[in-house]
Amino acid sequence: MDVFSLLMVFTGGLVALGMILFALAGPSPQRAQSRRIAAMRERHGDGAIVADAQMRRIAAGRVQTKTDLAFGRLLPNPAQLAKRLAMTGKEGWTVGRYGMVSAGLIVVVAGLLMLKGAPILLALLVGLAVGAGLPHWLVGYFIKRRVAKFTAKFPDAIELLVRGLRSGLPVTETISVVGNEVDGPVGEEFSLVSDRMKIGKSMDSALQDTADRLGTPEFQFFVITIAIQRETGGNLAETLANLATVLRQRSQMKLKIKAMSSESKASAYIVGSLPFIVFAMIWVINAGYMQNFFVDPRLIITGIGGLLWMGIGVFIMAKMVSFEI
Repeated sequence: MDVFSLLMVFTGGLVALGMILFALAGPSPQRAQSRRIAAMRERHGDGAIVADAQMRRIAAGRVQTKTDLAFGRLLPNPAQLAKRLAMTGKEGWTVGRYGMVSAGLIVVVAGLLMLKGAPILLALLVGLAVGAGLPHWLVGYFIKRRVAKFTAKFPDAIELLVRGLRSGLPVTETISVVGNEVDGPVGEEFSLVSDRMKIGKSMDSALQDTADRLGTPEFQFFVITIAIQRETGGNLAETLANLATVLRQRSQMKLKIKAMSSESKASAYIVGSLPFIVFAMIWVINAGYMQNFFVDPRLIITGIGGLLWMGIGVFIMAKMVSFEI
């Protein structure tokens, strides 16, 4: 490996280290929080500690550290990113940590490829693709998994609400019961709605905040049902029972569509990944031959054109096997 490549790797490492040190600069939020809790204990006793912990849990999405603010200036659309991280349900996943992981992946992957003798352009492109794509995919995976768990348990939660309403409990009390009795994401979200109502938020506002964060049509149906019933009146228990039945039928229809389109999706995955697999295999067998794609202008144009047409084909296949219910 030549001196220029080593210098590029060393410079990239220094830049990443400087970004991390800049993000972590300033007073520690943990120390400030400890001082605030100690002052509350002196003034109000241990009961204030429980209240402070509840308030921090309810408003956790609004707290931003120095790291979050630093990477928020560098990452595109930090507000949308913070919303996606909140949708995962992971309390420790913040914009700052997301940016640190992305920067670390870019530097490590690009540095390893350059040490293996890959061209600088290829190393940087692969490093950017991994650093930007892998965390984004991982966040999306955890969002889908949490939403799937929520959707699977949500009809049971609605039926528990129906039983509470039919027994004479008010809707606010039944929401608290669901938060305590149902485990998983459903219980967490309903507990959060109940806590927000306890600190003064209206039920409609607390439910809408949860609907905006989850982004699922099932919960939006529930919010609309509650809002309409509060405006027009009627038997809320009967309406929610019908909603639970509709959501179960909707879930069954999704499973049928998934089973019918599984073969087409598998074909799309194979066709889309095969060119990259062949490129990697030929690179391992004869690296010098494939390096011409990053040197010869004709091959560069041909490769870009091939990627463009393949992207169009994959997009069309994805639309063909995607169904909205």
